[in-house]
Amino acid sequence: MTVELLSVGTELLLGNIVNTNANYLSQKCAQLGFSLYYQVTVGDNEGRLCESIQTALNRSDILILTGGLGPTQDDMTKEAVAKVLGLELQMDEASKERIASYFRFRYQKEVSAVITENNWKQALKIDGSIVVENNNGTAPGYIVETNGKTIILMPGPPNEMIPMFEESIYPYLEKKQNKVFVSSMVKICGVGESKAETDILDLINAQTNPTIAPYAKTSEVHFRVTASADTKEKAASLILPLVEELYRRFGDNIYSVLEEETLEEVVIKLLKNKNYTITTAESCTGGLLTGRLVNVAGVSEQLKEGFITYSNEAKMKYLGVKEETLATYGAVSEQTAEEMARGAARTSGADTAIAITGIAGPEGGTQEKPVGLVYIACLVKEQVTVKELRLKGNRLKIRDQSVIAALDLLRRQLL
Repeated sequence: MTVELLSVGTELLLGNIVNTNANYLSQKCAQLGFSLYYQVTVGDNEGRLCESIQTALNRSDILILTGGLGPTQDDMTKEAVAKVLGLELQMDEASKERIASYFRFRYQKEVSAVITENNWKQALKIDGSIVVENNNGTAPGYIVETNGKTIILMPGPPNEMIPMFEESIYPYLEKKQNKVFVSSMVKICGVGESKAETDILDLINAQTNPTIAPYAKTSEVHFRVTASADTKEKAASLILPLVEELYRRFGDNIYSVLEEETLEEVVIKLLKNKNYTITTAESCTGGLLTGRLVNVAGVSEQLKEGFITYSNEAKMKYLGVKEETLATYGAVSEQTAEEMARGAARTSGADTAIAITGIAGPEGGTQEKPVGLVYIACLVKEQVTVKELRLKGNRLKIRDQSVIAALDLLRRQLL
């Protein structure tokens, strides 16, 4: 079956909001085994929206729309779908009561005192549609089944759309497949995209079931391995030999085979297993590394402190970097990185430390020390490993790559 994504909102066309919904839904549709050939973004214009809906229904089996379900006049997704299908909108009393309950709970007042009349627009449903509860907002979603086609409407905010999809829409779509699809995402650090693909070209050329598809990420490569079968157990058994073959080829470069597991989660898990604590010392990354670690729930048991020492004075004051080291080798050097790591561990009493110093650009580079030169020092129980990087890209990309390289270096040292 084919799926088409239709994202609604002028703010998406103008670039005021990044369309993360399409990225998320594309991955989920792939997991479900649906073919996705088109992604369309359309502004808040009824005529163009109706035209896009009709075009999608002519070429796809399932249409997923996000956005345009709110209370204002420019929220017109329901209205456009109803118009294309020749259906009426009618008040759904259950949705109206949920909206009222939401406002009563949030403001602790009578609904009439806090709600405006246009909010009830969100309780209008397309005649014959299935209402999908929104447990994180006021606008419900809808499923419309008509003439062998399925139309799914969900709110635009990701913190409402994603939970709704996972709780209600994913199980609904799963039932539409006569086969069970199981995927494993093999995540790799330390190998470039072109080399990683070259190393498995024979597997790609020979694939049938399971299939393997590479995805390039910043400083990472992910391989999605997907199999279809009558049961999850059979599909999983088809995947296992291919995942084992990837382990034989890439070894410790693989950091996870779990879809949702991040590199920082793997690092924190390793630290917990060893009962180690960690501290960070950042210069050019300015707290990005510490921020990645703080993404992990429960990290307070491992993370002791984080130092942002952008200036030479701060490196000396807080980390004990020697003035002669800075004068002789410079702030961006192997020697300074090592002293930053040792100083952070000493000051905080942590078992491990990561220090990053470099030139993120766009200015500040020289012929000897160009933009993109970064040193990462990783200390584990007094043993320090320093890695030199020569990165390409803009300031943000260099900083992001530095953080990923730092996490991966610590992961390897912990292994």
